[in-house]
Amino acid sequence: MFTGCGTAMVTPFQTNGSLDEATLRNLVRRQIEHGIDFLVPCGTTGESPTLTREEHLRVVGITVEESKGKVPVLAGAGGYNTHEVIELARECKAVGADGILSVTPYYNKPTQEGLYQHYKAIAEAVALPIVVYNVQGRTSVNVEPVTLARLAEIENIVGVKEASGNISQMAEVVYRMPERFNILSGDDAVTIPLIALGGCGIISVVSNQIPRIMTELARRANQGDFAGGRELQRRYLPLMQVNFVESNPGPVKWAMHQMGLLEAVWRLPMVPPTEASRNRIEQVLTEAGLLAAVEAV
Repeated sequence: MFTGCGTAMVTPFQTNGSLDEATLRNLVRRQIEHGIDFLVPCGTTGESPTLTREEHLRVVGITVEESKGKVPVLAGAGGYNTHEVIELARECKAVGADGILSVTPYYNKPTQEGLYQHYKAIAEAVALPIVVYNVQGRTSVNVEPVTLARLAEIENIVGVKEASGNISQMAEVVYRMPERFNILSGDDAVTIPLIALGGCGIISVVSNQIPRIMTELARRANQGDFAGGRELQRRYLPLMQVNFVESNPGPVKWAMHQMGLLEAVWRLPMVPPTEASRNRIEQVLTEAGLLAAVEAV
């Protein structure tokens, strides 16, 4: 269900800081029209820590409504309180999510056994496919391949978003996982190498801007057309990189504002990129041809 390219959706806000439901619907429709494989609302890119529970479920619900069953919806539901994660995951299921993307508990810094018991409890409580989100750079916790292999024995833990940035670890994850397990890149720039190792796709930031192109890149790699994938990688690597010139989702939202897709609004503690970063983002967008037309393909 969760293979190819899935977009880690931004959450648009109105200028008064409230949820911009109309723009969210437009963004979801645009993703589907451009051929995205699945959608991931309320992750890091969606500023999920700043959303109220009501807003979180509203974003997931709108994404489900607009996708109309055309693409699966993998809803973010993670945190450092296992009980609260279970409750949120159940509510995401109730509004129609097809699966749960659950980031490792941050701040608590659990042991490997703690991580195992955390995900096991979620899986036992929520009858949905669960994708583990491993991003040590944000959480200070790494899901080690041996722990992930244990989790893969649980039927409804079906995959991992591997954002450790460690290619050697990714290779070991592929080596240890069963064939059914979905191994997804958490970094746009390493989509091709992870698929080459045996992964199956990407949960992407840059596909907020170029969904058709990033979906095509993943498709080519999954079909073994690595030359074709590299062609797209070379053209759009600067865009993938500039999205992280400052903390995500600062740059990607600024770029999408420049493309006419949303208002440039973040919630604290996220703030707009600096002037130097904004200038760099606009330069990359111009060079990619994305200011003249929204994703010219």
